[in-house]
This record gives sequence, C-alpha cells and structure tokens, in this order.
Amino acid sequence: MDEYVTTGTFWFTVALINAGLAEQKNRSRWIWFLVSLLLGPIATLLIVVWRAPMPVIPAAPQRTR
Repeated sequence: MDEYVTTGTFWFTVALINAGLAEQKNRSRWIWFLVSLLLGPIATLLIVVWRAPMPVIPAAPQRTR
C-alpha cells in the first residue's frame, strides 16, 4: 500500500511540473497535465525536446475607404 501511494504522488508531481513546463513553451497546461498523468516522465521528455510553437503575429487591420 505504501509503495502505491508513493508512486501516485510521484506521478502527480511529475504532471504538475510538466504543466508548468508546457505553459512556458506556450502549450496547453491542462492537456499536458492530463498527458503527463498517463505518460509520466516520457511526457517530460516530449515537452523538453519539441520546439515551442511559433507565435502567431496578428495581421494589421485593413482600412476601408
């Protein structure tokens, strides 16, 4: 029983850390939290290795005459 609690605590902690990492790379914090609950440290590797998405620059509003 004690080992189960320790493993669950570790997995939850990794998920929280990954949510913070994902947010820093402009990714969805909630989606990566849930993915991390399933994949754990593998999700950490994916977040660190994948490049952050390019920011979308809004187009200038068109002036009509």
